[in-house]
Amino acid sequence: MYFNETHDAFRASIKKFVDKEINPHMSEWEQTTAPLHDLFKKMGDLGFLGIRYDPKYGGGGLDYWFETVMLEEIGHIKGMGVSTAIAVQTNMATPAIAASGSEYLKETYLKPAIAGDMVCAIAVTEPDAGSDVRAMKSRAVKKDGYYLLNGSKTFITNGVQADFLTLLARTDEGEGYHSFGLFVVPTNLKGFQVSKKLDKIGLWSSDTAELYFDDVKVPLENLIGDDREGFIIQMKQFQHERFAVLPGTCSAIQDMIALTVDYLRQRIVFGKPLITKQVLRHRLADWITRNEALRQLTYHIVRLKMENLDATREVSMGKLLAGQLISEVASGCLQMFGGVGFMNETLISRYFRDVRVMSIGGGADEVMLEIVSRIEGF
Repeated sequence: MYFNETHDAFRASIKKFVDKEINPHMSEWEQTTAPLHDLFKKMGDLGFLGIRYDPKYGGGGLDYWFETVMLEEIGHIKGMGVSTAIAVQTNMATPAIAASGSEYLKETYLKPAIAGDMVCAIAVTEPDAGSDVRAMKSRAVKKDGYYLLNGSKTFITNGVQADFLTLLARTDEGEGYHSFGLFVVPTNLKGFQVSKKLDKIGLWSSDTAELYFDDVKVPLENLIGDDREGFIIQMKQFQHERFAVLPGTCSAIQDMIALTVDYLRQRIVFGKPLITKQVLRHRLADWITRNEALRQLTYHIVRLKMENLDATREVSMGKLLAGQLISEVASGCLQMFGGVGFMNETLISRYFRDVRVMSIGGGADEVMLEIVSRIEGF
C-alpha cells in the first residue's frame, strides 16, 4: 500500500549495509564510539545521506517515503547510538542549510555532508537552555566581516567528531523570537574547543560533547537566512527532526519483541517454555498492537508531509507515544529476560540503556504534551 518495488529494492540495499557494515561492529563501537568519518563516507557513496536533497548537491531528490524506508532500516541497528548519529547528519544538522542556506553554504557544507566527507552536528542545547530554547546565552555579535561567537553548548551528538555545527545563538538582547541567528560553524575555527566528551547512561556508540566558544570569528557568509530569524528556522526544522525518530522506533520495538520471543521459546521454567505463560504472551501482543498504531500514525504523518500540510500536532503526538512505548517495551522485555537481561553483555540491556533518552532528547514528553494541549485549545 505504501511502498512499491523501487522502495523495496532501496530497503534491501540499506538492510544489506546495516547487516554488513554496522551491526557486526556494534559491540566494539559500544566501547570506542563509531568512527563517523569512515562510516558516513561509505553511506555517502551509496547515496544514503541525502535522500530528499537536491541532486545538484549530491542528493537523491526522492520523497518522504524513501526517507521513511531509510529511517526504518537504520532502526534495525543493534543499539540506538549509531542510528542517532546518522539521523543527526541527515535530519537535524543539514535540513536548515538545504531549506534556507545560501548557495555558498550548500556547496561548501551541505554537499560534503551528503557525500559523507564532512560530519556535522546540531548545536542548540546549552547548560541553562534545553526545552526553553529562548533562554540560551550564547551570543553572536556582528562585527566588520564576521560574527563574534561566545558561549557553550552541551549534549551535542557527534560533537567530538563534527567538522561543522549548525548552531543557534542569540544575536540581540530582545526577549522575543526574532533575536536569534542560525549559523554554520566550522570546528577548525580558532577559539572553538570540545570541552569534554560526556559520559552517558546509554547511546555509548555515539559521541556526545560539551562545546565551548571563545571569541570565535564566524564569517558573515556562514549565516543561514536572516540573523533575526534563526529561531523560526530552527523551530520548523525541529518538527522534522522529531518525525525522524518515529520510523526507527517502530523497528527497534519490533526487534526487541522478536529478540524476547526467541528467548522465551528457549527458556524452560517448571518444565515448560516461558512463551507458554499467557500473561507474557498477552503483554507481547499488547506491545505489538500499540507499535502498529504508532507505525500507522507515522505513515499518516508521511502522507501529510507529502501534501505539504502542517503535521505539528501529529508529530508531537508521535514523539510522545514513541518515547513512552519504547521505554515500556525495553523495560518489560528486560524483565522477561530476568537475570540474563540485567547483564551489560546482553543486547536487551543495551536497548534498555539507549531508549531512555527518547522521552528527553529532541523535545521532552512534557513539551510534546504542552504543544498538543495548545493546539487543542486548552
